[in-house]
Amino acid sequence: MGLGRRLYRGEIDVDFVGRWKLWYSLSGFLLIVSLAGLLINGLNLGVEFKGGSVFSFKAPQSSSVVQVRDTFLEEGVHQPIVQTAGDRWRVTTETLDEGEVTKVQNAISKDYGVAVKDVDIQSIGASWGGEVSQKAWMGLGVFMLAIILYLSMAFEPKMALAAIVALIHDLVITAGVYAWSGFEVTPATLLGFLTILGYSLYDAVVVFDMIKEVTAKLGSASKQTYSMAANNALNHTLIRSLNTSLVAILPVAAILFIGTTLLGAGTLKDLSLALFVGMIVGTYSSLCVATPLLVTLKEREPKYQAIAKRLASTGPKVAKGGKKAATAKG
Repeated sequence: MGLGRRLYRGEIDVDFVGRWKLWYSLSGFLLIVSLAGLLINGLNLGVEFKGGSVFSFKAPQSSSVVQVRDTFLEEGVHQPIVQTAGDRWRVTTETLDEGEVTKVQNAISKDYGVAVKDVDIQSIGASWGGEVSQKAWMGLGVFMLAIILYLSMAFEPKMALAAIVALIHDLVITAGVYAWSGFEVTPATLLGFLTILGYSLYDAVVVFDMIKEVTAKLGSASKQTYSMAANNALNHTLIRSLNTSLVAILPVAAILFIGTTLLGAGTLKDLSLALFVGMIVGTYSSLCVATPLLVTLKEREPKYQAIAKRLASTGPKVAKGGKKAATAKG
């Protein structure tokens, strides 16, 4: 509780920028694990992307996932994906021809007492799935381009670059979680991906806006380096970022852990997992990836190099005092 009160009052000064090696190492580890998952397991693409047949029907409550899967396997279906929501079952298979679909319908009718006409069937061609995938990539590309243009005009190109790196960081890690968990990637998942991109961007914009305001006052006689000023600005937005993230994550966690387990709303996990992971990673990246990267880029500018060199020549006590004074003013 004491730590929470100190954090809320702004009494804690975390050196986010100074610990960039720790953040980069952690991010590097997470990215390697995520890329390994994508290379080894790949993404479990839904039928909307790769094509296939979907069977939807009601079955007795005593039915189990194993029983439903065995019904399809006995009819020669390979690796059926079984999902349930209450007494409603949804089974995704590879693309089946008309004769195979009829055989499966009859098997479902026989095993679970369902009329053949009550077994809903949806067939999606591979070409249509490929078109959906292409449009999804196009949408992501347009989104990224819009972000770069907006941040370049509203702030500066280096802030745009730092934000884009953080967004890619969030996307890869979230995709890695899907690869290792085996969760199905559906159009709802893509909506979740786009949502977390917007959320991560919002967090980065809030931080960058404060950094822009603080660092605009830096001059040749400044008692702060760009790193110190940026870290000070980051600490001023810390409680806001954490509060926003917590308020957003709690309902998403409820959907993911309660909705999909207790209520059996299996289709919600396609969206909620992307949101849950993306929001956590997005908050982390805006604080520990985007800002340290921005500082690394900005500290190379002659103006800020001159400030850092002058403060370094005056000794560590002066530089430390300048940091404390700036914090007190904030």
